[in-house]
Amino acid sequence: MSLYRVQIGARFTVASIVAGLTALTASAGDAAADDLIVKYDQSQLWRLERPITEIIIGNPTIADVTIQSNDLLVVTGKSFGITNIIALDANREVVAERRVLVQRDERKVVNLHKGGKRESYNCSPQCNPMTTIGDDPEYFETVAKLSERKIKLSSGAGSADAN
Repeated sequence: MSLYRVQIGARFTVASIVAGLTALTASAGDAAADDLIVKYDQSQLWRLERPITEIIIGNPTIADVTIQSNDLLVVTGKSFGITNIIALDANREVVAERRVLVQRDERKVVNLHKGGKRESYNCSPQCNPMTTIGDDPEYFETVAKLSERKIKLSSGAGSADAN
């Protein structure tokens, strides 16, 4: 995949920009039939043909896996990207191996662009701030801190008087 570099003051036609973006996304969007597609911050079940005792995750920053039972995995998308998961049995034989693609769930998501900064909102039905990798760092940190505070208040660990 080639990377495109844009210089300030460079002039591009809409057609050339669309053609470049299409070329970039075409190779990223080619999912094989046996790929496991997981949405960012969501989980997907993966049932195996026989019991397993061990899992190997290619890149645990992209996807996390928990063994729900000896033949059922829960795969959670943690960050955008592609990784793989290998499931082994008690004899360390490969039971299954799959590529995992973590993608953004575009349904009811609105992106607000302010210059070069992006803010993400979950709009189901009204729009509320959400944290998504790639958002403006200041916005991301503010939303993350407010979410942590709400969780503490809900669990009784925080005080309603805290700021």
